Amino acid sequence: MSARDVQPLIDEAAARVYSVVRETPVVAMGAAFAKLEQLQTTGSFKLRGATNKLLSLDPDAARAGVITSSTGNHGLGVATAATRLGIDAEVFLSAQVTTAKRDKIREHGARIRIVGADPLAAEVAARAAATASGRTYISPYNDPHVVAGQGTIAVELMRQVPDLDAIFVAVGGGGLISGIGAHLARAAPAAEIIGCWPENSAVLYECLNAGRIFAAPETGTLSESTAGGVEENSITFALCREVMHRGVLVSEAEILAAMRWAHAQGWAVEGASGVALAAYFKEAPRYAKRKAVVLICGGNPSPDIAALLLKVP
Repeated sequence: MSARDVQPLIDEAAARVYSVVRETPVVAMGAAFAKLEQLQTTGSFKLRGATNKLLSLDPDAARAGVITSSTGNHGLGVATAATRLGIDAEVFLSAQVTTAKRDKIREHGARIRIVGADPLAAEVAARAAATASGRTYISPYNDPHVVAGQGTIAVELMRQVPDLDAIFVAVGGGGLISGIGAHLARAAPAAEIIGCWPENSAVLYECLNAGRIFAAPETGTLSESTAGGVEENSITFALCREVMHRGVLVSEAEILAAMRWAHAQGWAVEGASGVALAAYFKEAPRYAKRKAVVLICGGNPSPDIAALLLKVP
């Protein structure tokens, strides 16, 4: 799948997701701009892709219900959109997902099942269960309609910062940067798409460098929602290779410092937002005379990480 294949799907998504999704604001951040997706209804951009996928289902598939897997935000997005649209939803979570995130997904109307020790194991189990039960599996990233839903962020940015030169995006499975990059490839082809990863968990970054998807090693990171491996044969691998111009890695100390900076601005932020922000701070001199956007992708940190933001550094 190429960016050109995704572009008409983004147009379709932009025409239908706002029955559930809200347009989020852009604010000035010194010489740059921040797109505040933590102000989305569920506190994360993931509602966009989940909503678009659910709205793409035919009536029979919608009646049968859906299964998904998640590190938290995607599951919350599916639960919220499915409840709004009257679709039954079950969310597979790995043992890594915190109790607080599990409870929040339940509160928004989905059943949950704890499967596996890591996010990729939950993905594999959820896809198998969907096949066995005749329900639709909604991947957190490996689905054209999910990617297209995330791409609606770029549609908004073309109205809000029409002459942007660069955008910093945290990357997990690659659905977010694929959708944004696919739209900007057409709407702002000179804009630089910068993927941002924690040094401790840069799985897709390592896969892109190697030219293949594999189980790259990772350790614990503040960026919980980008952690974990990439599904074999994911469409985002080819899309990222096409639309992403370069990657930036940041340390855990840099992520925490960026999160504390954002917290001081009164923003709710999670680790993935800190990754993109830290990458921009690291690269800021390079963009001093260019119009850069930092995507603040979510504001749902686990309780332990939220507590870190309150400690005196």
